[in-house]
Amino acid sequence: MTPPGRVRRRTLLRAAAAGTVAATAGCTGGGRAVQVAVVWSGAELARFREVVAGYDGPVQAISAGNDIDAFLRARHLAGTSPDVAILPRPGLVTEYARRGWLTPLPAPPGYTVPGGMGDLLTDRGQRYGVWVKAAHKSLFWHLPSVLPQPPATWDDLVALTRRLGARARRGDGPAPLAIGAADGWVLTDWFENVLADVAPDAYDALAGPDADWQGRPVRDALDRLAEIWSVDGAFPGGARRALLTQFEESVIQVVHSRRAAMVFEGDFTDDVVHRFQRGPEAPTTFRFPGNRADGGPLIVGGDAAVAFAPSGVDLVAWLTDAAAFRPWLRSGGYLSPSVTVPLASYADPVRRRLAGEMRTAGTLRFDLSDRLPGPFTGTDGVGIWRIMQDFFADVTGGVRAGEAIRRATGQLAAAARSAGGGR
Repeated sequence: MTPPGRVRRRTLLRAAAAGTVAATAGCTGGGRAVQVAVVWSGAELARFREVVAGYDGPVQAISAGNDIDAFLRARHLAGTSPDVAILPRPGLVTEYARRGWLTPLPAPPGYTVPGGMGDLLTDRGQRYGVWVKAAHKSLFWHLPSVLPQPPATWDDLVALTRRLGARARRGDGPAPLAIGAADGWVLTDWFENVLADVAPDAYDALAGPDADWQGRPVRDALDRLAEIWSVDGAFPGGARRALLTQFEESVIQVVHSRRAAMVFEGDFTDDVVHRFQRGPEAPTTFRFPGNRADGGPLIVGGDAAVAFAPSGVDLVAWLTDAAAFRPWLRSGGYLSPSVTVPLASYADPVRRRLAGEMRTAGTLRFDLSDRLPGPFTGTDGVGIWRIMQDFFADVTGGVRAGEAIRRATGQLAAAARSAGGGR
């Protein structure tokens, strides 16, 4: 992992450079370009630029990198905030609104998102953001030739992991699980899916100021994670190697080197698949298994557009139009949060199915770590990301589950109190 200080320094330099570009940009096509800061880069940034090319006016889309919060704080201090930003965490939307940085937004006509998502972008009854991209975060990926019959329930998954782990120890097949434990957000996604299954009502409560991080639901979820992560032979190269494995490499271990049978992560995994898949066989997916075979948890994430100035309000409103993201829908790799987008619009059959799941799931929950306050939300070496890495290291390193859970819940409670997010 890159030390946080180095990330922040690069982010500040990028913000300063982008601010200079914004300050010196002249008129294009008769008017100043609306500047949009996004977390996307590479192919995703290119696709978003195709989207905004359809806007009735010039738009300058710039990548803020992974730490968009640091980028935007630096731009605010310099007096060069972009007109619009697309944020990966609803907690940033409400935080910036309370600081007075954002322009209120009218309710988008005819724009409907799955239940509960829209409320995450309001503060004191006023809307400050709209969802423009969604992520389905309850998926396992596997090659059918390696894993012909996926597990239907959590107990099936644990039994399969034990069986394949024993074979891997004998050198008779791949490890059952690839996991990018070097990226703390991968571990929080595991935790959130398990928690949403064992205690869906407690899940939402943990995002509030009275959250009980030492209560039974959290302990039950961690106990379930300990059950599977502690399986001998679960990960390629062992647990210590898993703590050095980043998300992208974990996908490669399934679709290219085939050192693991399956990997858990969101629909965005297919971007890595397309770049590193070996041979013609494409991976398929199954839902994160829960207690029952007829439906597991469904965790979603998303990116929300906000306006830092009135000059950005029209563009934000335009981005809620179901037709705006048509170029990205056609090229694939995009999942709309809007339930008004016809499923037939998806060229990508995987996302067509996932979009349908998001519209019918009764247990849909929004990514919990993205809703936590301040540093508790997590980043490299900080907050819930670091706590989950410590827990992973404990349960895979021989620490008894009960002791590992006691340590983790104590750390979670202390981090919540420090950030004003519970006990």
